[in-house]
Amino acid sequence: MTYQSVWTDLQGVDFEQRYVDAAGIRTRYLRAGQKGKPALIFIHGTGGHAEAYVRNLEAHAEHFDVYAIDLVGHGYSAKPDHDYTLPLYVDHVIGFMDALKLKTASLSGESLGGWVASHVALAHPDRIDKLVLNTAAADKIDVDALAAIRKMSMAAVEDPSWDRLKTRVQWLMHDKSLVHDDLVRSRQAIYEKPDMQVGMRRILSMHTPEARKRYGLTPEQWLKIKAPTLVLWTDHDPTASVAVGEELHRAIPGSKLVVMKDCGHWPQFEDAATFNRIHIDFLLGR
Repeated sequence: MTYQSVWTDLQGVDFEQRYVDAAGIRTRYLRAGQKGKPALIFIHGTGGHAEAYVRNLEAHAEHFDVYAIDLVGHGYSAKPDHDYTLPLYVDHVIGFMDALKLKTASLSGESLGGWVASHVALAHPDRIDKLVLNTAAADKIDVDALAAIRKMSMAAVEDPSWDRLKTRVQWLMHDKSLVHDDLVRSRQAIYEKPDMQVGMRRILSMHTPEARKRYGLTPEQWLKIKAPTLVLWTDHDPTASVAVGEELHRAIPGSKLVVMKDCGHWPQFEDAATFNRIHIDFLLGR
């Protein structure tokens, strides 16, 4: 197999890595595209980071001003020592938009990122153009899957060994062979940082049945989402079945449902070409 790396995914891509103060949180982000084009913000999942979207920046940069952020407590963004609740995540995303002077943006969130994006769209409907919920976490996640995420994630920061990190990243994929060494090392470098144990404990405060019940959107709230919405699911998502994606699609008025085949929890990475085509077509209204 040809050697793969995060850098080869970005090699030749006109992008930048920068930091900004977003609502008081030092926030790392990757950016591609041009100012003046419609803004698009990619939001990763639990324990993730901006590299989740290295295979999507170039294709989207042709049409959008694209940002992939590290949420508060994640990646190389700041990790304050208090629980990261949905209101904090919402304030962080809006703070990021304010810091970059983005009046409006489309949000594309994977897993936890989709949960965050849906809350942003509900709380700030005037700031959101379009919404993509990619295998999105919410109140409907399987309890066993939730427990598995907590166990794997905490174990990975307490002992960020190669095997543990590889297992954690492989969990995201249907085709485990797509997890190359550089991707494992990218996450390991983050999880080795001393503040990541604090960060992970605070991240996982949202990953309990009680938190899901408290912050899960009600049927009435889903009905209030005004942004045109794409519910993007996969046939091998480890957190929830296609039926859950279908239920989410029915809950959001006028939403579109697409199910990608032979993918797990990271379809934007696992089958980037298909994801990019579906995603761009939706955002451009094609």
